[in-house]
Amino acid sequence: MCNHYQNIPGAQKFLSTWKQHIGIDPWPEPPPFDHDVYPKRHGLVLRIEDGVLHADAMMWGVPCQVPGKRPGTKLTKHVTNVRNLASPFWRSMLKEPTRRCLVPFTSFAEPVIGGGRAEHWLTVKDRPLAAFAGIWRPTEQGNAYAFLTCEPNPLVAPLHPKAMPVILQESDYRTWLTGDWQDLEPLACPYPSQLMEVESPAIGALSP
Repeated sequence: MCNHYQNIPGAQKFLSTWKQHIGIDPWPEPPPFDHDVYPKRHGLVLRIEDGVLHADAMMWGVPCQVPGKRPGTKLTKHVTNVRNLASPFWRSMLKEPTRRCLVPFTSFAEPVIGGGRAEHWLTVKDRPLAAFAGIWRPTEQGNAYAFLTCEPNPLVAPLHPKAMPVILQESDYRTWLTGDWQDLEPLACPYPSQLMEVESPAIGALSP
């Protein structure tokens, strides 16, 4: 599960290259956002509402009530990665275009198994700023977002065999923000391995 991703300093300037793919003016000025994003911290998302493109800083992790260990109790879990797209909770957001968003990133991490704090870092080749397929909703703690996950591609599978984030092709940005969900479900698929790169750390040097 991806629980750490980054936007390099100055990443906002690369957002202007998305204009041709989203096709909406005026282009919003992005708010300040964390360059290292962890669960319950704020990341940048882009969304469309009433024909206007918005750039917002939201909390990463949608609060959900889950059963506690003791009978009759509940806990709040902040869900960052969404896999069960058939769940009514998530499907209600997926079917509503105004609840879909783009989540910009320059790289995302997967922990090294048995490597302490070491992480593998993955990027999209020739794209200094790519986008996860995201969804968001208002909560009592403010607006919060998560992004979709899918089966891992052959590059990610050895690092994390269960899932990888859904990364969108640039040509699908506007469709993701405005289209009908029944036409978008095929987009929740692994990004091509040949279009990605991975930087694996020297585990012995980075482990505590």
